[in-house]
Amino acid sequence: MPQKTLIVVVGPTAIGKTALAIQLAKHYHTEIISADSRQFFKEMYIGTAKPAVEELAEAPHHFIDSHSVSTLFSTGDFEVEALHLMEELFQKHDQLIMVGGSGLYIDAICKGLDEMPEIDLAIREQLNQQFANEGIEPIRKQLQQLDPEYYEKVDQSNPQRMIRGLEVVLSTGKKLSSMLTATKKQRPFNIVKIGLNTDRALLYERINHRVDLMMQAGLLEEVKGLTSYRQYNALNTVGYSELFDYLDGKASLEQAVAMIKQNTRRFAKRQLTWFRRDEETEWFEPNETEKIISFLEGKIG
Repeated sequence: MPQKTLIVVVGPTAIGKTALAIQLAKHYHTEIISADSRQFFKEMYIGTAKPAVEELAEAPHHFIDSHSVSTLFSTGDFEVEALHLMEELFQKHDQLIMVGGSGLYIDAICKGLDEMPEIDLAIREQLNQQFANEGIEPIRKQLQQLDPEYYEKVDQSNPQRMIRGLEVVLSTGKKLSSMLTATKKQRPFNIVKIGLNTDRALLYERINHRVDLMMQAGLLEEVKGLTSYRQYNALNTVGYSELFDYLDGKASLEQAVAMIKQNTRRFAKRQLTWFRRDEETEWFEPNETEKIISFLEGKIG
């Protein structure tokens, strides 16, 4: 019986991961598991750069539009649900494709997560209240001081993730970063990791262009339609929080769009920092599909 293989495609936002994943899924006649922490949410479409309807039709996708922003879907939940799904899919396929830019979600599948400690719910409530009253900056500064390692890794425009890091250290006295370096769990399948990257100036150009396309596609209208959901953490994220600031009169539309571009570029930089730490990842330019397939054939046999 041939060894089952999970092909993982990682890289910064706007690099072309979706296109490559679809090409690989077609080549191997298999299915795609999204490990993008924002594409799970069915209410958010344009701002999360979900695969287009035509792309979704080219290969079966999982964990796209699978949850509502009103439900809490943690990294641990994803680990459990995705592994269960993969067990079923591997009965039909020798290879599966996982694609995404959320490093923690990729690690949850490839390495496994530590058991998270019990959290003092009063501390969580206090931090959520602080965020509601004072905004993200005090949370960010406190996390940087108490757990600088986690602070460097985390999406610093995502309050939910930063509050998570703070509540762990305040509840237990231990840093969340120290709990994310556990012994790697053994998985019953091979894992081959492909990283996409390109010249930074070109990447930033792609990001800026993508944001312009999102605005043309109606991102502002999407955000207006999500006003009733804005208390949920899923919407405290790049592309949404900046436009909420515009709707609140805190910024002009031009300023808000410029901030989306800047925050997305910063996010891409942090993604690359995270993924480059993994020595198992083989890096390619986004247009090197044939070279990537040739590399995979050598690995899979």
